[in-house]
Formats: sequence, C-alpha cells, structure tokens
Amino acid sequence: MVLIAFFPAQFFRKASSDLSDEIMEVLGIAFILLGQILRVSGRGFKSERSGEGSLLIQEGPYALVRNPMYLGILCIGLGIVLMLFNGWVVVIFLSVFIARYLLLIFKEEKKLKARFPEEYPRYQQRVPRLLPSLVVLSQKDISEYLPLRLSWLKKEIGSILTVLLLTLLIESWEDIKSEGIAVYLRETTGIFITVLLFVALILYLSKRTERLNKYVSNKGKTAL
Repeated sequence: MVLIAFFPAQFFRKASSDLSDEIMEVLGIAFILLGQILRVSGRGFKSERSGEGSLLIQEGPYALVRNPMYLGILCIGLGIVLMLFNGWVVVIFLSVFIARYLLLIFKEEKKLKARFPEEYPRYQQRVPRLLPSLVVLSQKDISEYLPLRLSWLKKEIGSILTVLLLTLLIESWEDIKSEGIAVYLRETTGIFITVLLFVALILYLSKRTERLNKYVSNKGKTAL
C-alpha cells in the first residue's frame, strides 16, 4: 500500500477503450463477486454446522475446498488487481497471499489433525486445500457447493459493499478522467450485466438452499 501511494503511475493500469481493458474489468468484478459469495457461504455454513468447533465440516463449500473463505479472499484480491492494476501486480499479490495465508492454513491444519486425528487425514485426501477440481465442479449443481442464505449475506453486506464500491469508484474515476463520462457509461455495460448475473446467482443459491433445507427437515420428520 505504501508503494502504491508513492508510485501510483507504476501500479495502476492506464484507462483505455481497448477490448482487452474492458475484458479485464468484467473479469475483475466477476472474481470479486465470486469471492464474496465464497466467503459468505463458507462462514455462514460453518457457523450453522460446526457445533461451535466440535464437528468437522465436510459438506457444502467444504466439499469443494478445505478453505473456501481463503479461496474467497484470493478471488477478491485477484479481482481487484484485474480491475485496477497492471498485470505484473498479480505476482506481488500472490506472493503476499502465499506468505500470509498459506502459513496460516498450515497452522490451522495442525490443529485440526490434533482435534480430528482420524477424520481430518481422510478429508485431506478427498478434498483439495485451496483450488477446486474442475472435474468435481462439473459433477454437481453449484448450489450443492455454495449454499447461501440471505441472512448470511446481510451480516457481510457492509464489507461486501465497501470493497465493491471502493474498487468501482477508483476504476470509474480513472476512466472518466481519461475518456469522459459518456464513453465510460457506454463501456460499463459489461460490468452492469455481470453484477446482474451475480444477483440472479445469489437469488438462485438462496432459493435452492431453502428448498434443500426444507426437504432434509421433512425427510427427518418422516423418518421419526
């Protein structure tokens, strides 16, 4: 952050009307939104199912990767870099992420092995640490890996909007300053459509989660 503050011209990508610049912006906003969904799903699912840490969660987003919240942070960071910075900044971001979060992940894994000596090693063999398998992703509906409740989303809405609006504000200011507001508004169509698609995804995931919970609840009552 200090380097960016002192040398902004070296870090921030110059605004342009090139197709590649627009693609980077759309990919950036998509990564940010996907990362936020991963964080909310991972935290909300864990808070409901972990039994205050007495149970090892292996379903939902934790069947996709063992650290869905950290994967969410990775996606958000990559999205911000794609939207605002030059391509080489990805290397700096990944270096900082690895130094900060991989060490934390290793430390947490030791604790989990100690707490769940039989379950956790089997879970490690079955589910990847951070990057999901494309084969596994294609086998089930996305709602099975990303359960979502609107109540979970409300708890995180402050941080979500802060990151999203601040990133868009910086990106918009650069574009308007160099190209003018008329060109900028025309070029934001892709970002607007991407946001709408993610709103639709959130509504889909929340409805599917509610239906699945009702089905499981009714099935349990029938069994009793």
